[in-house]
Amino acid sequence: MAKREYPDSPRVGVGAVVVKDGRILLVQRAAEPNRGLWAIPGGSLELGETLKEGAEREVLEETGIVVHARHPVYAFDFFEKDREGKIRFHFVIVDLLADYVRGDLKAADDALDVRWLSPADLETVDLSASTVRILRHIKFHG
Repeated sequence: MAKREYPDSPRVGVGAVVVKDGRILLVQRAAEPNRGLWAIPGGSLELGETLKEGAEREVLEETGIVVHARHPVYAFDFFEKDREGKIRFHFVIVDLLADYVRGDLKAADDALDVRWLSPADLETVDLSASTVRILRHIKFHG
């Protein structure tokens, strides 16, 4: 498996934008990059896995809920350099729209916490910059 930190080439990341009852599913990241910030659930795509399969697996692993992933709604590059200017992280991330199927929230895997957040709730948590851009792009207003 390719290295996450100081990779030799970009990694493919996949996430799921899940909205239920006017609230969006977000996780508080337990790992770098963006440790402690709230973000769309997701992670690295595994070899031989489709975007949809990866998004569904990542949501289940991080939150304990089952979703049905649909189509991509947002794609972006994520770079983070260290103090010497070396690329510490480089991801190409594709976020898919996904429908809640079943399950109860439980933070697991790479999540410190997991919540369904309303637009008003978003003002009370620290969001990753990419999550702010995604929410604007999908015009999340609950």
